[in-house]
Amino acid sequence: MTGGLHRVQAEAVVDPELLRAVADRILLAAMDGYRPEGHWKQRITALALRVREAFGRQPQLASIWGRYASGGTGSRLVMEEVLQALRASGLPDEEIPARYHRIAVLLAALIASEAEVSTITPEEHEQGMELFRVAVLGADPERFPALAHFARDVPPLGADRRAAFDEILAAQLADIEAAIRRRTPEQR
Repeated sequence: MTGGLHRVQAEAVVDPELLRAVADRILLAAMDGYRPEGHWKQRITALALRVREAFGRQPQLASIWGRYASGGTGSRLVMEEVLQALRASGLPDEEIPARYHRIAVLLAALIASEAEVSTITPEEHEQGMELFRVAVLGADPERFPALAHFARDVPPLGADRRAAFDEILAAQLADIEAAIRRRTPEQR
């Protein structure tokens, strides 16, 4: 836990304006060379993966990025691409801001969570895995019948984050697509 404590102490003395500027530079780097290609879902997915990769190189910043909104050029470029992709999806303009916000919150949370996991030491990781195994596999079946039933199949939070990221984002985009399909021809 020493690494986590040092991070918290360091965060306490860092200027939020500096964090915003650094986050914006990371977003600018993510957008460097980006060309919108494909279907709207492909565009958002490609952009999300670029942002995840860029913040993955700066996990300490990614873990606090969601708290400090950036209003710089990098942030505007990412926002513009997501908004354009959503507009290309066929969503009515009045639904786009709310859908954009859900995607932004989802990506910030997933990226920050993934980054936080990547900063723990191997010893901390193993300790967490052992605690999970003990808690889950040792659950009293009378008090926790569902947990006891699924214990061997439930992965710990730290497991397979990359696949979870992809699946959660895909589900969010599928929900948007389903909402578009549910619209009647008169609503389109």
